[in-house]
Amino acid sequence: MFSTLSKRIAAGVVAAAALMGAGAVQAEGGALHPRNVDYSFEGPFGTFDQGQLQRGYRVYEQVCAACHSMNLMSYRNLGQEGGPFYSEEHPNPNDNPYVKAIAAQIEVGDLDTETGEPIMRAATPADRFRSPFPNATAAAFANGGAAPPDLSVITKARHGGAEYVYSLLTGYREPPAGLRIGAGQHYNAYMAGDLSPFWDGDSHHVPPGGFIAMAPPLMDGAVTYDDGTEATVDQMAQDVAAFLAWASDPHQVERKKTGLVVLIYLLGFAVLTWFSYRRIWRNVAH
Repeated sequence: MFSTLSKRIAAGVVAAAALMGAGAVQAEGGALHPRNVDYSFEGPFGTFDQGQLQRGYRVYEQVCAACHSMNLMSYRNLGQEGGPFYSEEHPNPNDNPYVKAIAAQIEVGDLDTETGEPIMRAATPADRFRSPFPNATAAAFANGGAAPPDLSVITKARHGGAEYVYSLLTGYREPPAGLRIGAGQHYNAYMAGDLSPFWDGDSHHVPPGGFIAMAPPLMDGAVTYDDGTEATVDQMAQDVAAFLAWASDPHQVERKKTGLVVLIYLLGFAVLTWFSYRRIWRNVAH
């Protein structure tokens, strides 16, 4: 009986090892792990760099907004506390002159209140971010059948967050020899995918990454920063990834501060409880 049980256990271990090995072979060639970036907002005490958020918004508006929407964001969010254009002089973001100026430069669709006819008007801080396409079907048609994803919470929806976005934007490479790539596709080492069906080389050395329909969106000097920072591809990728991280979780810093206060309170309460325990039970035998 014990001999049979031992054989079954051994067989199970061998089978598990085989499955793990098969999984490792299948995983080879997967996307590279996102590159590490020393962002200021990381960690329990991290905060967003307002200058970086402003640069990141510039990259989004001048580069990304041509294809990607941010349907959960309103222009007034840019002026809220912790946001790119927050000002202590204008705590109400609807009154923030910089936010007003940004919105006024953008036209959004609306309906005439008298005739009901569609019109275009200057945006206000209360308006949602302008969408580049009227609907998902139009977005897919204009982009080879693949609608660009909304970026409102993209760093929450992707493993690696801001570092994934940064890595993807800087991860375009010339396809290695032996990799068959279709028209309208681009090779990116950080894009999730399985390239083994398109790889003519050694099956044990499938290139990492996958195919992406989006062409490399950034090039040196694509935007001009107001603070004089050099707009390299690497810098722009870091900045726009930080902006998208803030947009995905604009109350992150506030939550960290609240959490710190709560921890200090709990620590003080624990110390008080311990001393109370010692005082009440000090003359009682245990």
